[in-house]
Amino acid sequence: MFQPGQRVGVAVSGGPDSVCLLHVLRELAPRWDLRLTVLHLDHELRGEESRADAEFVRDLAAAMGLPFVLETGLRREPGDNLEQAAREARLEFFRRVRQVGTVDCVATGHTRSDQAETVLFRFLRGSGTAGLAGIRPVTTEGIVRPLLEAGRGDVEEFLRARGVAWREDASNESARFARNRIRHELMPQLAREWNPQIEETLAQMAEWARAEEAYWAEEVERIGRRNTEPDGSVVLDTTELRGLPEAAARRVVRRAIEQAKGDLRGVDFAHVEAVLALARRVSGNGAVQAAGVEVRRSFEWMRVARAGARAEAYCFRVKPPAAVAVPGTGRVIRLELLENLATTGMSDSVYNGEMGCLDWGRVAAPIRLRNWRPGDRFEPMSGTGPQKIKSLFQAARIPAWERAQWPVLTDGASVLWTRRFGVAAVAAPRASSRVVLRIREETSAVSGVKSESGMDERASKRV
Repeated sequence: MFQPGQRVGVAVSGGPDSVCLLHVLRELAPRWDLRLTVLHLDHELRGEESRADAEFVRDLAAAMGLPFVLETGLRREPGDNLEQAAREARLEFFRRVRQVGTVDCVATGHTRSDQAETVLFRFLRGSGTAGLAGIRPVTTEGIVRPLLEAGRGDVEEFLRARGVAWREDASNESARFARNRIRHELMPQLAREWNPQIEETLAQMAEWARAEEAYWAEEVERIGRRNTEPDGSVVLDTTELRGLPEAAARRVVRRAIEQAKGDLRGVDFAHVEAVLALARRVSGNGAVQAAGVEVRRSFEWMRVARAGARAEAYCFRVKPPAAVAVPGTGRVIRLELLENLATTGMSDSVYNGEMGCLDWGRVAAPIRLRNWRPGDRFEPMSGTGPQKIKSLFQAARIPAWERAQWPVLTDGASVLWTRRFGVAAVAAPRASSRVVLRIREETSAVSGVKSESGMDERASKRV
């Protein structure tokens, strides 16, 4: 949890657990050369009682000669869950003090009793083993829980033996909150009528589940091939997903949702099963809404994206030479005029975006690079006649979500070129072509439209 010489923020609410934590770390700090700072967040939800808690913690820090950082207030949106909003405010507070360099990590006073209540609460809500892993002793966000193997009774015994005072939060007794009902009603009943060691049993379950999750986290990365798109969405191969054992497939889906959404809040067993059912369909289309994400299937692919995410339409007026970043794709299209056809290595464009060339003399400037639109028609150089690009998408099994930002180059009247399907017959280069426009597509971090001089033309050329 700690490295010698670290700056440790101790989150102290004034309650017994956090006060105990502060005293324990103060006693141990010289052993590891830890530099402690006391952190307190006053949500200002209990008026004078909240202010008195803050003053109590301030005085405690002063008595120990430790730095004290106080933050006040709680930002909430209408309809927000109070407990969740308070938790997120605390985590944000901890992130900030780490980011500015005040501390290297933050220690919180969670105990084995908190762990048991968390595991039981999540079990009652239908969590899988990821949820049953409960409270982590150490997190990637720099939070550590040194008291996680001590019970609430151990904490109070420690404080009483030393004559240490603490504050009581009246809201911890309110049956309004589910966690309090679990603490004061359900846990005592289970201990009384079913298992006197229920707290230890649930804490052990968390350790068991945490070890299982650590194994599966590595295994899912090995077996579950996922493509993360530039817009943050995740694409899964349904054929591969169907070939996985059920337990592995569920975890691959959960991981994809977590990557696309940023967390797994609100995601339950029914959501995961609905996504797997979509993957098992014979026909390749359909969609599932799942707790803030939309899972959409097209052919053998399935895309997991934030609900409400929409592709950005674009239309750039371009003047070669130019480099044009295609919004939301992580790709750039480079346009270059060449005098001699023999130097171009002319070839049809291919799906991974190599190259295509068209006869500049057959183009009616100005030209525009824009996204595909329903109704766009295109006659390939193969001479098969004009076709709707949508028909070409279907034949090539292009997933529906890729089409919205699919690039086409036009001169107003005609589609001259489009990704994968290459140059149109109307603009195909001939032996007599004096100037050709070379079109190349590649991965790039370019933003907007840039001329070869590097000047950004997006603002003036986007129409």
